[in-house]
Amino acid sequence: MTDNYIRESYIFNPGSLGHIEGLTITSHGSLAVHYFGGLPYALPPVGQWRFRVPRRLPKDYRYGTATEPGKFTDGTKVCPQPPSSSTPDPSVTSEDCLQLNIWVPAGPPPKMDGHCASISTGVSSKLVRVTQSQKTWLNVFGFLASRELAAEASSNGEATGNYGLWDQRLALEWTHEKIKSFGGDPSNITLFRVPEEKAIIRQVAMFSNSTGVRPKSLPDQQLQCDELLTRLGINRELSNEEKLASLRAVPHHRLVQAQTGMEISEFRVLADDTFYPVELMDEINNGEFAERMKIRGIRLINGECESEHIMYRRWRTPRESYSAAYQRLLADFSSEVTQKIMDHYCGSSQNLPAWYNNWEDFFGRIYANIQVHHLQRGFHNALFAGGLEAGKNVFRYRLERRLDCVVEKIPPEWGVTHLTDIPIWLWGCGYQGGLSDQEKKWLKGWDESFAAFVNGDEVDWGTKNPRDMRRWRSDGDTDVWEDGVWEDGVEFWRLVNSGLEGAEEKANH
Repeated sequence: MTDNYIRESYIFNPGSLGHIEGLTITSHGSLAVHYFGGLPYALPPVGQWRFRVPRRLPKDYRYGTATEPGKFTDGTKVCPQPPSSSTPDPSVTSEDCLQLNIWVPAGPPPKMDGHCASISTGVSSKLVRVTQSQKTWLNVFGFLASRELAAEASSNGEATGNYGLWDQRLALEWTHEKIKSFGGDPSNITLFRVPEEKAIIRQVAMFSNSTGVRPKSLPDQQLQCDELLTRLGINRELSNEEKLASLRAVPHHRLVQAQTGMEISEFRVLADDTFYPVELMDEINNGEFAERMKIRGIRLINGECESEHIMYRRWRTPRESYSAAYQRLLADFSSEVTQKIMDHYCGSSQNLPAWYNNWEDFFGRIYANIQVHHLQRGFHNALFAGGLEAGKNVFRYRLERRLDCVVEKIPPEWGVTHLTDIPIWLWGCGYQGGLSDQEKKWLKGWDESFAAFVNGDEVDWGTKNPRDMRRWRSDGDTDVWEDGVWEDGVEFWRLVNSGLEGAEEKANH
């Protein structure tokens, strides 16, 4: 929120949740919204509860009373993070970050005809918007996995690993159960991330993202945990209980420091066969996943920025060698997947391919292919083969221009790179400059289509064939582009997401 907004205290009674204090926010006479920031949706994941699945709030939990309303006028805390291009200020970081921000239209909700996110606080004339804490339970706090943690979880009757996914699921369940108290519709939830296995979702917007590859198994994750223990000076010969007690006693800032500089630096999803089914990629490939989406009526918006690699080549990039690039990919992916990727690009020579400037450029481009370009196309191909239809269930896009306001956070020389599409969908939310009048004219059709998507209405996207992508061109015009790298993506998907040893991975749990 910027200084352009007028904020006034607002007391609200959402029924059984108790009384809460938020803010009424207006800007230049536009539709007012009520804002509530930092509402917990789970109990604090600290102390003995670090590295465990999140716990639901008690059924009788109250945020405040009539005489002492709970004060929620700030925002969610941010999970402690290693240094990055957007490292949060230490004053807003906390392990106790399982919280939500909620924006609610002020006054009676009229029908939403457009401008899904035209108010920069992120609320339409009908939409109740809920956002989870930024970077909630990522890195070591959300995805550390090991045999020690698995044994403890088994004895407690809990799942192990993927805490950063379980907390997102719990946030969705809280929203589904409680949002009616704020005027929201629990039967029409749009998720702005990767879809979870939950029937409450109707729309999914995966901005500049893909499904990736099958995650690492527990033995893969154990190597990372052992490296972390060594860096923290925790004796690996201790009992399981002693090692976990030592890990939970480490201050969070030391955990963050230890992660910086680790060889296996990326804490990622575990193929646990509980939250993440080991056979998920097989089900995507054989059409079962698409069939379930169709039965549930789930629709997908998914696309790309033209220069995703510019951002990615700045993300813990490797030194200038084949082995460094291999090790950097191994931090994210299993050894089997990593070897397939490096063989695909470098062959047996292990030399830098001629069309890359250096190993940093190589890493940025292939990482962008994995995270977005190639695997997104392979995923779409599987969805279409499974019965979903372009322009009806799946809405593909490509952006070759960015908003002028993006310069506030991302240098202009980085071009239309990863994350530059977010303010388009949220109509400038989070950017002081917002959209210019010309940009609003250019994007009017996109805004109306996205509003229809969020509302669950029919969407006039303009695409008819699997290779069609709605495109915002560099000159500001919009057209439908026939995907020129479709075959490359489908081929790469088949390389990394077919024929993996799923049964063997399952046996290692």
